[in-house]
Amino acid sequence: MALEKIKSVTGTALAVPGNDIDTDRIIPARFMKCVTFDGLGEFAFYDERAFAKKDDRIHAFDDPSRSSASILLSGVNFGCGSSREHAPQSLYHWGIRGIVAGSFAEIFFGNSTTLGIPCLTASDEVRYELAKLIAEDPSMSVTLNIETLEIQVGNQKFPASLPASAQQALVNGQWDSIAELLQAEEEISAVDKTFSYAS
Repeated sequence: MALEKIKSVTGTALAVPGNDIDTDRIIPARFMKCVTFDGLGEFAFYDERAFAKKDDRIHAFDDPSRSSASILLSGVNFGCGSSREHAPQSLYHWGIRGIVAGSFAEIFFGNSTTLGIPCLTASDEVRYELAKLIAEDPSMSVTLNIETLEIQVGNQKFPASLPASAQQALVNGQWDSIAELLQAEEEISAVDKTFSYAS
């Protein structure tokens, strides 16, 4: 079965402000004992959410008005720290399908793209305006257009960027290399039989 061609992501958005948000903040290490990634969504930003509750604050991931959000807005160097795949997996299983940040840690970016999560970068000015708009109206529809590299909020459009290789992989449905290998199992086996060591 062919992979989905991800040409755009549309949904409501939530913001987790701050720079250098590392993978241990996204999902603490003590929750990395799972055999599969199922169920990791409940642990996304677990400690940050707990700290907020103690201070009588509501973290964006606990805000009822953001419970169906699928787009995450954050700062510079998002996903830095360890290379744990559990971080983007926890966001994916929570419901995040697209991320906009000032920049991304390279390994986090790769792990996210392999899940089909577009990671768009945008300027400080654009992210400030996006944060303002979604704060004013939690139900505001946000679209990440992967083909045109634009972020649309209401009738406003903002520029974004994405490396060409990731853009092409997403829009062409070639974002998961392992899935592509599994889909080509018969062809790979046929080629393998032509090598001398196979006889």
